Amino acid sequence: MNRLGRKASETLIEMAPSADDDIAVLTKFKLLQSEGEESNGPLCETLSTAGSEVPSSSEQGLSSTETTLLIPDRQVIDKRHQSKDSIFFRDGVRRIDFVLSYVDDLNKEWEKKLERRKEFESNLQKAGLELETEDKKESEDGKIYFVKIHAPWEVLITYAEVLNIKVPIKENDIPSMVENPLDCMLTPFRLPEKVMHPEPDYFTAPFSKEKQELYLINDESTFFSPSMRNRIVNYILTRCPYGTEEGKKKFGIKRLLNNGTYSAAYPLHDCQYWKKASDPNCDNERYTLYMEWARFLRFYKEQPLDLIRKYYGEKIGIYFAWLGFYTEMLFLAAVVGVICFLYGLFTMDENMSSKEICDPAIGGEIIMCPLCDRECEYWRLNTTCESSEYSHLFDNVATLFFAIFMGIWVTLFLEFWKRRQARLKYEWDLVDFEEEQQQLQLRPEYEAKCTQKKKNPVTQEMEPYLPLTSQAVRFCISGTTVLFWVSLIIASMIAVIVYRLAVYAAFASLMENAQTLQPISGLLTPQLATSVTASCLNFVIIMILNFIYERIAIWITDMEIPRTHMEYENRLTMKMFLFQFVNYYSSCFYVAFFKGKFVGYPGAYTYMFNRWRNEECDPAGCLIELTTQLTIVMAGKQIWGNIQEAIVPWICNWWGRRKARNNPENLYSRWEQDHDLQTFGALGLFYEYLEMVIQFGFITLFVASFPLAPLLALMNNILEIRVDSWKLTTQYRRPVAAKAHSIGVWQEILNGMAILSVVTNAFIVAFTSDMIPRLVYYYAYSESDNSPMSGYINNSLSVFLISDFPERNKPKTNTENFVICRYRDYRYPPDHEKKYLHTMQFWHILAAKLAFIIIMEHVVFIVKFFVAWMIPDVPADVKAKIKREKYLTQKILHEYELEKLKERLCQGDKRATEKEFIATEGRMELSRAM
Repeated sequence: MNRLGRKASETLIEMAPSADDDIAVLTKFKLLQSEGEESNGPLCETLSTAGSEVPSSSEQGLSSTETTLLIPDRQVIDKRHQSKDSIFFRDGVRRIDFVLSYVDDLNKEWEKKLERRKEFESNLQKAGLELETEDKKESEDGKIYFVKIHAPWEVLITYAEVLNIKVPIKENDIPSMVENPLDCMLTPFRLPEKVMHPEPDYFTAPFSKEKQELYLINDESTFFSPSMRNRIVNYILTRCPYGTEEGKKKFGIKRLLNNGTYSAAYPLHDCQYWKKASDPNCDNERYTLYMEWARFLRFYKEQPLDLIRKYYGEKIGIYFAWLGFYTEMLFLAAVVGVICFLYGLFTMDENMSSKEICDPAIGGEIIMCPLCDRECEYWRLNTTCESSEYSHLFDNVATLFFAIFMGIWVTLFLEFWKRRQARLKYEWDLVDFEEEQQQLQLRPEYEAKCTQKKKNPVTQEMEPYLPLTSQAVRFCISGTTVLFWVSLIIASMIAVIVYRLAVYAAFASLMENAQTLQPISGLLTPQLATSVTASCLNFVIIMILNFIYERIAIWITDMEIPRTHMEYENRLTMKMFLFQFVNYYSSCFYVAFFKGKFVGYPGAYTYMFNRWRNEECDPAGCLIELTTQLTIVMAGKQIWGNIQEAIVPWICNWWGRRKARNNPENLYSRWEQDHDLQTFGALGLFYEYLEMVIQFGFITLFVASFPLAPLLALMNNILEIRVDSWKLTTQYRRPVAAKAHSIGVWQEILNGMAILSVVTNAFIVAFTSDMIPRLVYYYAYSESDNSPMSGYINNSLSVFLISDFPERNKPKTNTENFVICRYRDYRYPPDHEKKYLHTMQFWHILAAKLAFIIIMEHVVFIVKFFVAWMIPDVPADVKAKIKREKYLTQKILHEYELEKLKERLCQGDKRATEKEFIATEGRMELSRAM
């Protein structure tokens, strides 16, 4: 069936290059008029044309605000027949694929904006799109005009070919996978089949206008899904010109939105989310998504990924597929983490170190050196009894096991995600998805700002380019800006460290003298109070710097003028991730690897800026402080993120719709309802990925210090999936559909963090926890066979003669006339010839720590690489299906060409030679053989 035969009065689009256009527009458009009329020239030639063959509204005696419409056959529709809560034009037939809105504010720019809109809408019509305008008197507030856009069949098929959109050619005949006997156990978690698979499975092929008979076209109005339609219209909108200003050609809806010519541009949701539409032609997919996916009470159900992909496009679909898979894998990590935590809880009473600290005869008799200069007093070790007991929850043998387990878990997660992604690529027709065709298209901003041109060596066509000198200058400015902000983060972290050092003495003095704090003095030590307040302060600084830097990162990325959409996203991603990495993790790195490591010893302490004495760790170790830091920053970020994502958009929408809620529903149109929602910008998904990747870092880089981190992440992600789905379905305008066959550069970032996590956890176990010193004491220095760990605390504390204190360090008072005090280190006593130098035990422990790091890293890396090698990236059944689909597609296309050739031979076409016929048959045979 040939579908190209149309009435002459309808709009057609012909693909042809524009030779004299310096904007990379792939097509030129012609409006076929009645016989004897001339056709319009290329779209690009209409930039400065005041009049055109397509009559504008004003040329027909209509104002720009009238609600009449030019449609095929010059038919005028009466607005009284319109259904307000509808996704169709007033005729009830043509679907609204996109909506533009604007406000006619009478200011200095009014005439210029009016001229831009007139030119832009005229060019849209010449591009084949059909427009229908709603007067401001019809809007709820009486101020906003709405321009509704419909893409007719000819526009859709032309741009389906340009965008390489795949469409059905044959129903899939490959049998589905063999059912798993355990599937019946998963029935409570399943969704109805109609929700999970809203469309039949087809073999597909890229669309071609010349081969329309090949495709399963039952209804032209529904052949292309709404997400495909809005993607095509958006492609036209981003490249449609609207005039020349200051000697430069201007084009694209983005510029018109930025300069206020239009206030919004968006595709429509298909219905209200809380009820089905009254229109029987509406699919009600938004309602289905809300009922089956976006409500929190459905948290235990699987996600309808095919429906998400159909409604929002592949790019959003792949994000939710990744988030769901990540959450499923977190379940295993959370279970193992809870087991390790319970092991620490149940063995707390058996911990010899905390027993000795809490024993009045041991810990009560050990006098510790002051923790700050002059103001702090001598203190007894048993005052840290409670904190030492709690530190055992996270500092035990299970910590080592969990660190190794998480190193392997990360590899399993990444490898199995590759397999899941490969399956989605096949199911969603992304196997032959050409990155160059979709993501590598030149950005309109690049085309507009780059005035120089050069010949592309591949296409042999002139295209804009940015000179090397300009690129170098822009990169220097960008790099300098990023380094400045990273330095600012480091400076803020140093400020927090100074805060720790400055307030510690105050906390120590306050807690010693305040009677009201005596009941909790054992639990709330000066170290813990300083750590908690510093963590909270650090979190506030992190949030403030994030808020500012997000805008700086976008600005400097725009300033670089990336050539393609992929380059833009990758550059912005690396800038944002580098900043967030330093911002979120710097404080954790400080506590894990620097705090308490460069303290010195009594009488020879080290000072920051020669003023503030460096912090010491608790006698039970620094791990509990790292746990505190990690918990506050991680939990605080997750809570704040959910507030930003859910509550803020809800409040904004409630405020914007407070007046409309009082109006009858029939006066509150579908386009106005969506106009009052929040905008899901081009970077909306970027922030979602960034949030999850930062969380991924918390549960991998520092997981040895906090086995419950995966559990917190799991609970957050269960909520995150429903919050993201709820806000996308109910609080945001429908995003423009976009294709993506993977999670992009985030995959490489996750791989890098997985490797780094092995190193950081090995160092945490070796240098932050007390595991290695305890093992060295157990095997080499223990003096008791019955209780090998008894005496460890006394062994780990060195002796200092109080009379050796310099005046700068000596406490103001020594009421009990102590002669010696103890400090955490391995040094010779004052009566030894190597007074206050490191003992051999110190060097044994250091050698054991380094050996442990090397052994653990090698063991985990070997297991990781072996697991990665064992698990293929693409499942065998998916490979078979891909080959089957390629074979059938080639066969169908070759048979089609052969039939066409036969018809030409029968019709006496001289160009259809017998040799050509034989060659075509031979190609089919070769294809079968392959």
